Amino acid sequence: MTAPDPAPQRRQLRPTDVKRLNREWRRRAGDRLDLLVESVTQPFNIGSIVRSAAVFGVERLWLAGNATPPTHRNATKTALGTERLIAWEHAGTAAEAAAAVRAQGLRLVAVELTGDAVPLHEAPLDGDVCLAVGGEDHGCSPALLAAADAVAYIPQPGRVGSLNVAVAAALALAEARRREWTG
Repeated sequence: MTAPDPAPQRRQLRPTDVKRLNREWRRRAGDRLDLLVESVTQPFNIGSIVRSAAVFGVERLWLAGNATPPTHRNATKTALGTERLIAWEHAGTAAEAAAAVRAQGLRLVAVELTGDAVPLHEAPLDGDVCLAVGGEDHGCSPALLAAADAVAYIPQPGRVGSLNVAVAAALALAEARRREWTG
């Protein structure tokens, strides 16, 4: 009887290896991905959203309503310098921001729990798309939902029925890229 093969020796990638790996994924990300953030007021949530946006190659962050800007000092603490990598603008109300997104030729998909929402993994995320998330307490406003081309929700089979807005944004961005890379 032979001994089982020993477990492979794993090591974390060196910074140059990580850069090489990320360049490869960046080459595979051809579609434009933007993010509309409506009335997210907590600076730490904004900072986390900005960092996730930078990770997933978001081209532009559209702010609407009373969203805290990424330049807020507590947002920059959480973003860890990634705020300089993302173009952003405050585009006014939710309706004005949605119009600005559409003027750029993007499909707008809100991430929210509504009666007509589809699971995120079934949402129309192909091509150039802008995902939208809403404020911490109330989610996407009726105006934003009315302006969206589609609404998707993140299935949550656990005992809690909601996610932190920054986590939800990160999951939605990851799904959009995953779909692009596997489609």
